[in-house]
Amino acid sequence: MQLTLYTDYSLRVLVYLAQTHGESATITQIADFYRISRNHLVKVVHNLGNEGLIITTRGKHGGMKLARDPATIAIGEVVRRTEPNFNLVECFDPQKKNNCVITASCSLKNMLYEANKNFLAVLDSYTLADVTAGKVVLPTPLPAPPGRTGKVIPIAELG
Repeated sequence: MQLTLYTDYSLRVLVYLAQTHGESATITQIADFYRISRNHLVKVVHNLGNEGLIITTRGKHGGMKLARDPATIAIGEVVRRTEPNFNLVECFDPQKKNNCVITASCSLKNMLYEANKNFLAVLDSYTLADVTAGKVVLPTPLPAPPGRTGKVIPIAELG
């Protein structure tokens, strides 16, 4: 199974925000940090806001931050909310015409279904806090979003 780039970017945004310790960040900051398309992130951030995973504020002093404590955001939840489907094989999708001639007698689909279920169960056992525990991947000190004033505090001091 391969996760979509959309899910990958969603997870990256959440990891970044988890490390800001409640401070706001901008799409531009995140796009620059990961060296990815700002335009793609706009869509990702919009969806994460709609899903209640982040809080977004528009305007000159706008930005985004996590809507919940990282320990309450399961990785499996994020993957389920961002992946379009988990149809590993043709017969998993009830909307498509199934042309597989062995569907009626195939036990492979049951194995794949079980594997997919276990894949998500493992992801459910980890949270965003687990991903970021003890790791600081953001630049120190964290740059202030454009238009913000005030002292820039190194992440290590935000505790």
